[in-house]
Amino acid sequence: MTCEEPDCDREAAVRLRIPWDADREVCTAHARGLATQDGVVAEPIEGAEDEWP
Repeated sequence: MTCEEPDCDREAAVRLRIPWDADREVCTAHARGLATQDGVVAEPIEGAEDEWP
């Protein structure tokens, strides 16, 4: 699965649980920024370990 952020073709490696929006599966680069928002929980996607730096 690819990152759900617009114009990104990286592999998704993190599921973001976002209380005010739908959950998203994103790459590690997008997860770093989005996971710093209050209430967002980042959860590694099983099987995507190769995508982690």
